Amino acid sequence: MKLSMPRFDQAHVLVVGDVMLDRYWHGGTSRISPEAPVPVVKVEQIEDRPGGAANVALNIAALGAPAVLVGVTGEDEAANSLSNSLAAVGVKTRFQRIASQPTIVKLRVMSRHQQLLRMDFEEPFNTDAGALALEVEALLDGVKVLVLSDYGKGALQNHQVLLQAARARGIPVLADPKGKDFSIYRGASLITPNLHEFEVVVGACADEAELVAKGAQLMRELELGALLVTRGEHGMTLLRPEHPALHLPARAREVFDVTGAGDTVISTLAASLAAGEELPHAVALANLAAGIVVGKLGTAAISAPELRRAIQRDTGSERGVLSLDQLLLAIDDARAHGEKIVFTNGCFDILHAGHVTYLEQARAQGDRLVLAVNGDASVTRLKGPGRPINSVDRRMAVLAGLGAVDWVVSFSEDTPENLLKQVRPDVLVKGGDYGIEQVVGADIVKAYGGEVRVLGLVENSSTTAIVKKILDRS
Repeated sequence: MKLSMPRFDQAHVLVVGDVMLDRYWHGGTSRISPEAPVPVVKVEQIEDRPGGAANVALNIAALGAPAVLVGVTGEDEAANSLSNSLAAVGVKTRFQRIASQPTIVKLRVMSRHQQLLRMDFEEPFNTDAGALALEVEALLDGVKVLVLSDYGKGALQNHQVLLQAARARGIPVLADPKGKDFSIYRGASLITPNLHEFEVVVGACADEAELVAKGAQLMRELELGALLVTRGEHGMTLLRPEHPALHLPARAREVFDVTGAGDTVISTLAASLAAGEELPHAVALANLAAGIVVGKLGTAAISAPELRRAIQRDTGSERGVLSLDQLLLAIDDARAHGEKIVFTNGCFDILHAGHVTYLEQARAQGDRLVLAVNGDASVTRLKGPGRPINSVDRRMAVLAGLGAVDWVVSFSEDTPENLLKQVRPDVLVKGGDYGIEQVVGADIVKAYGGEVRVLGLVENSSTTAIVKKILDRS
């Protein structure tokens, strides 16, 4: 399955559910308490992160999608911390604040990246379900996907009212379920239980065939559009009526902490579907994102550049010969990481020492080198009959093997001007003994503030001379 980065900027998602604050106390330990056989932690840093439904909204915003969050909190410092953290990343919050109850806080004591203790401060909320439903209905216009992030803490008490309100507007509803009664999610477009939650409801599954059969039965009973079972190190399984099961392997390179992985899955799913992706592709992207987040400590979000880079690894576009679409994706990611893009072009018909030296010099002008290669017809027009000696695919394959070259792309025109307008490199490099103003595309690059540099050529190195020498000897 070939993945691509969705356009998240218009993917409006509304998240409704149990909001909580994940608080971390970090410090060193050097002794055991004289009062009890426990380590003494000298707290040196306090860190607050949005948790639960707030983490889902944070992940959606981190991907670049507009997110609105409806939930229930206390009227306290923890609620203010949540509001401020979410506002800082662009999440719009609509909290139902209950003065008589505390905001849910999960406090973790950490030392040397290890969790020593967790303390939960929470009470089930006495939510005004009617007021919350009215709030949600007022926000549904323009929303592409509704997410119910259910942790069983009391914010969601009228699932069917919210589901029906969204379905009446043709809005897909994704639910991250909790508890033993999945009937409250009847009619949802997709629910995303983990394997344990799934088996609590349908019973133990001895193998994948039984999982698929029981999942199909559950979908029929609850009139679900789809079911995604997340299975830890065994990846995830997508079930849809009238479709074969889709099993995706786990993508984690290293599992460090599974906290919030389910939030990452449903947030990536929701943002991808809202951006117009088909469900199998959205699930594959969510699987990729989950593989990233479990390599992080604590509740964490996946950014758009992180997901984009994972897609590049998946499609093999970190280096080498790329299509134009792959190249633009790779450049977006490089720029998101603060890297300077260098661009040069040429025919490179027979690679020689002059080419290698020149490309090494070009690469030294920045962090990434894009090498644009003339297509075969273009070389013939520029160099005459009998050229090129090597076809464009072979020329690009050889060039992609050079350590100085990051990405190789071809173009069919005689000049790379159209390509330059799309790539917009930070530096345009050309070899030769002419002035900057004579470099093709210099005006394009300088117009948006880029640089143009001319590098010298290695003496006595020429493809034309090599061809002439071969012909003379033959």
